[in-house]
Amino acid sequence: MSEVKESRFRVGGMDCASCASKIDTAVRRMPGVFEVSVSVTAGTMRVRHDAASDLEAIARKVSGLGYSVTPAAAAAEKPAAEHVHGPGCSHDHGHGHDHGHAHDRSPKAAAVEGLHGHDHGPSEGPWWKGRKGRLTILAGAALVVAYAIGHLFPAVETYAFVVAMVLGLVPIARRAVMAAFAGTPFSIEMLMTIAAVGAVIINASEEAAAVVFLFLVGELLEGVAAGKARDSIRSLSALVPKTALVEEGGRTTEVPAETLAVGAVILVRPGDRISADGTIVDGESAIDEAPVTGESTPVRKAVGDTVFAGTVNGEAALRVRVTAAAADNTIARVVKLVEEAQESKAPTERFIDRFSKYYTPGVVVVAALVAIIPPLFFGAVWSEWVYKGLAVLLIGCPCALVISTPAAIAAALSAGARRGLLMKGGAVLEGLGKLTAVAFDKTGTLTEGKPVVTDVIAFSAPAGELLRLAAALEAGSSHPLALAILGKAAAEGIVPPVASGSRALGGKGVAATVEGREVFLGSPKAVADTVTLSDEVKAAIATLNDEGKTVSMLVVDGVLSGAVAMRDEPRPDAAAGLKALKDAGIKTVMLTGDNARTAKAVGAKLGIEVRAELMPEDKQRIVGELQREGHVVGKVGDGINDAPALAAANVGIAMGGGTDVALETADAAILHGRVGDIALMTDLSKRTMRNIFENIALSLGLKGVFLVTTVMGITGLWPAILADTGATVLVTLNALRLLRPIRG
Repeated sequence: MSEVKESRFRVGGMDCASCASKIDTAVRRMPGVFEVSVSVTAGTMRVRHDAASDLEAIARKVSGLGYSVTPAAAAAEKPAAEHVHGPGCSHDHGHGHDHGHAHDRSPKAAAVEGLHGHDHGPSEGPWWKGRKGRLTILAGAALVVAYAIGHLFPAVETYAFVVAMVLGLVPIARRAVMAAFAGTPFSIEMLMTIAAVGAVIINASEEAAAVVFLFLVGELLEGVAAGKARDSIRSLSALVPKTALVEEGGRTTEVPAETLAVGAVILVRPGDRISADGTIVDGESAIDEAPVTGESTPVRKAVGDTVFAGTVNGEAALRVRVTAAAADNTIARVVKLVEEAQESKAPTERFIDRFSKYYTPGVVVVAALVAIIPPLFFGAVWSEWVYKGLAVLLIGCPCALVISTPAAIAAALSAGARRGLLMKGGAVLEGLGKLTAVAFDKTGTLTEGKPVVTDVIAFSAPAGELLRLAAALEAGSSHPLALAILGKAAAEGIVPPVASGSRALGGKGVAATVEGREVFLGSPKAVADTVTLSDEVKAAIATLNDEGKTVSMLVVDGVLSGAVAMRDEPRPDAAAGLKALKDAGIKTVMLTGDNARTAKAVGAKLGIEVRAELMPEDKQRIVGELQREGHVVGKVGDGINDAPALAAANVGIAMGGGTDVALETADAAILHGRVGDIALMTDLSKRTMRNIFENIALSLGLKGVFLVTTVMGITGLWPAILADTGATVLVTLNALRLLRPIRG
C-alpha cells in the first residue's frame, strides 16, 4: 500500500456547514484522496492522501467552488498558531506530523490563492471589504436603483429587477454549477438559483431580486457569526508578545519571539507579557495567569517555577529560561488541539449530516409536487402553485440544521480551552455530560504531588532549632521529604548551618556533624535502634501515622530532640471539586497505589471512597467493574502510570502530568490542575448538548411553520428566505452563547 500522507489547508470564505459539505464531497472524489476533514469553525481542511496526489489540483478544486485556499504553513502569520504539531484528533493519531509537503509552494499554487485572496468573509477584516460584503452591497444598490427606475418608468420595471437579480445571482449560480459538477447537486446555491429563475419565469422578478439580496445578507450574517467562533480561539494566539528581550553575554537584545531557542534566557520586565514557556532562573513575582488559565488571582512564582507564554508579569523583573519553542508553547498547542478537535465530528453531527443528505432531495421532490399536482389534477392556477413550490424549495435549505451541532461544539471547545479545559473533539465533549462515575488517582491529581511539613514536634529542643539542624542535614538533597524540610525552613526564614561528614545510611536516614554535634535524622524504626522511645513518643508517632503522615526523628549527640511530620496535602480546591461532582449526582472514587493508611487519611479529609495499594492493572480492572455496574466512567490521572485505566475509561482525563503526556494519552486534559474543573467540564458538556437540541428544534420548527403557511398561501418567497437565513443566524447566535467565560 502506498504511503499515506496528510496535508492541512486554511480555507477562507466558509460560513456555514453546507460549505464544508461541498468541499468535503468535491475533494473526496479526487484521485489518491483517502479521507477529508473540513472544519467551518476552524477554517481548516485536513486531507489524507497518497504520495502521488496533486495538492495544487486539490487547491484548484476548492478555489473553483468559490473559496480561498492556502497550505496551512503558508497561511501562517503567527507561526506559533500554525506550526505546532500537537496530538492528532481522537480518531486519527497516526499521521499528525507529516505536514511538510503541504508547505511546498509553486507559482501555480500562489496563483490559485490569488484567485480568491480576499474571500475570507468578515472574520478577517471589516465585512464590507470581503468579496461577499462587496457583492451584497452591489446587489442592495442594484435593488434600490431598480425600484427607482420602476417608479419612474413602469414599462421597464420588470427588466430593471431582472438586471438587479442577475448581478447578485451570477456568482451564486456559478458556485451552484461547480458544486453540482463536484458531486453536490442539491446545494443551497442550486436551490436559490432555481427559485430565482423560476420567479422570473412566473413574472415575479421583483421578489426574485429581493430574495437574491436577502440570501446574500443571510450569508454575510452567517459569516460574521462563524468568524466570532473562529476568532475566540485565534485570540489566544494574540496573547503571546511578538518580541522578547534575550540576555546573552551580559547584553540584552530584542528579538522576534518566534525565533527564541530552547535554553535561551529572556528578561521579563514588570508589567510585560511573558513571551515563551519557561522556568524562572532569577527573581520572584506575582504572575497574572488569567488570560491563559482563567485564574483571577495572580500566582506567586519564584526560581524553579514554570511560567506560560501570554501570562503577565507583576511587580518584579524576572529572568526566564525558555523550555519550549514558539511552535510548542502551551498556547500554540491549545490552539492546534482545539482546531483539530473541531475537525473531528461528534456523533450528533454525523447523524445530522446523514439526515441532511436525504432531507434536501426530499424537499426538492415535495416542492415539485406542490408546484405540479394542484394545477395538473385539480385545475388550480399554475403561476400560484409554481410560486408556492419555489418558496418550499427555499425553506428546504438544511443550513441551520447542519450548522446547529458544529457551531455549538466549536464554541464550547473554544470556551473550554480558554479555561485550560481541553477536549479532543465533539465525541469527547458529548461523552463528558453522560458520566455517572469518576475515578481519581491520588498523587498529583487530588493531592499536590509533593509532601509538605505539617508538624514540627519538639521533645528536648525548640522547634526552630529542630528545623535548623534537620535542614542542615538535608541541604543539597533532591529527595521529596528533604525538599519538604528545606522548603519549611526557607519559609520560616531559617538559614541552615553547614554540615560536614554527611552520610546517607541506606533505608535508615542521614547523619552528619553540625557545629561540632553528631546529628542523625531518620525513621522512627531506625531511631528506636539507638534511642529508647517512651510510650508517649510512640503514641504521638502512631497518631501522626494514622493521619497518613510520614515521620522523621532528629537525634542530637544521642538525645532525641524532636520529630518532623510530612504529608502530601490535598489540592486546595479538591474537597470543593469533589463535592460539586457529588452534587451533580456523579459517584467519585479514589484509586491509588499508596498504602491504605495514608490513602484513607486523605480520603477521609476529602470525603471520597478509597481503593488503595493498587497496581496499574488493578485500576483498569476497577474501571471495568464500574462499567459493568452500568456506570459511564471518567478516569482522572497524570497520564503516565494511569495509561491502562485512562484507556479503559469511557473518557480519560489527564491532569497534573506534563502537558506533553497529558495531551497525547487522554481524551481530555485539565492543564491547570484544578479538581473543580472536572465538574465544570461535565457542566459545559450538558449545556452544549442542551444548546444543540435547542438549535435543532429551532431550525426544524421554523421550517415546519413556514412550510404550512406557504402551502396555505399565507407567506411567499420573502418570508421563505428569511426563515432560512434567519434560522441559521439564530442557531449560530444561540451557539455563541457558549463562548461566555467559564467561571469556577
